[in-house]
Amino acid sequence: MIPFLDLKAINQQHRQALIDAATRVIDSGWYVLGQEVKAFEQDFAAYCGTSHCVGMANGLDALVLTLRAWMEMGKLKEGDEVIVPANTYIASVLAITENRLKPVLVEPDAVSFNLCPDKVRAAITPKTKAIVAVHLYGQLAPMKALMAIADEHQLLVLEDSAQAHGAMVDGKRAGNWGHASGFSFYPGKNLGALGDAGAMTTNDAELAQTVRALGNYGSHKKYENLYQGLNSRLDEMQAALLRVKLQHLDAETRVRQEIAVAYSQGIDNRLVQLPIGRDAAVESLGNHAFHLFVVRVKQRAAFQAHLKASGIDTLIHYPIPPHKQQAYKAFNGLQLPVTDAIHQEVVSLPMGPTMQQSQVEQVIAACNAYNG
Repeated sequence: MIPFLDLKAINQQHRQALIDAATRVIDSGWYVLGQEVKAFEQDFAAYCGTSHCVGMANGLDALVLTLRAWMEMGKLKEGDEVIVPANTYIASVLAITENRLKPVLVEPDAVSFNLCPDKVRAAITPKTKAIVAVHLYGQLAPMKALMAIADEHQLLVLEDSAQAHGAMVDGKRAGNWGHASGFSFYPGKNLGALGDAGAMTTNDAELAQTVRALGNYGSHKKYENLYQGLNSRLDEMQAALLRVKLQHLDAETRVRQEIAVAYSQGIDNRLVQLPIGRDAAVESLGNHAFHLFVVRVKQRAAFQAHLKASGIDTLIHYPIPPHKQQAYKAFNGLQLPVTDAIHQEVVSLPMGPTMQQSQVEQVIAACNAYNG
């Protein structure tokens, strides 16, 4: 069986370096808010091209605490509207409602699955104060257009870069387009820890300082608390392991891009809608991080069954959109046909930096053999 993602194989590549990093932390005797976290924050900020990086316990906290920091800074207040794509993972919406802000769910572009600038503009009201720009599946949202809209309407832009480590447009990486960005280092991400971890990036020194305090019990100085914060800190062990894996991120992203090109040029089946055209796939090599390679198929269950019978594992990202979840029953009646269709038809094909050429060819052949 070709696995959807072989985390064991991915980490095995770096086994000795990871062991050395873990040993260094164990021997240091310092396990929280030490030199490993400081070094990773510097390394990741430099990688993204930002002035600041603040480590967190996970990616959701990175979004939650950034929005909360803007509230502490007087830039947002309870009840303000925040535009967010309707087809995102629920974490993007949870971060908004956790801060008693109002999510405004906007239909995505039907081709890229990312925010559509025209639909964003149409959703703006006098209460709109921010945009959460989700880089879904590893492809940057149309940040130039979104930032122009934000500048015109004086809106804050928070990138949800949980799937887009290293994604780039015009030489600028994910995490350096908006006013701030949240990253997840969940093990299955392109840059994955060996446990939960996250970070926010920004070029705003005041914001970084506020977020850092909020994630440390609201404290900027030991035993002095400016805010009613919480405990959300990147620990020394995960920071050390992430420093090892960050060194290989670009090389692993290139492998993902090469697989995406092979899929895009090799899969030729009218029943399987590709996420990106054959020519566009080649052009995307320096841009899309391809955390996922997601196709659309009308008869999804039959397609997945066919691939499973062919020895290929697949996943669905995501079967139920946020507005259909019980957690957001107030939104259950929203009419979002593009989002609903996407969530009913998407299938994620195997994608990862340790896939063999023979496995890629097997996936292509199975997709082409599918006849409904």
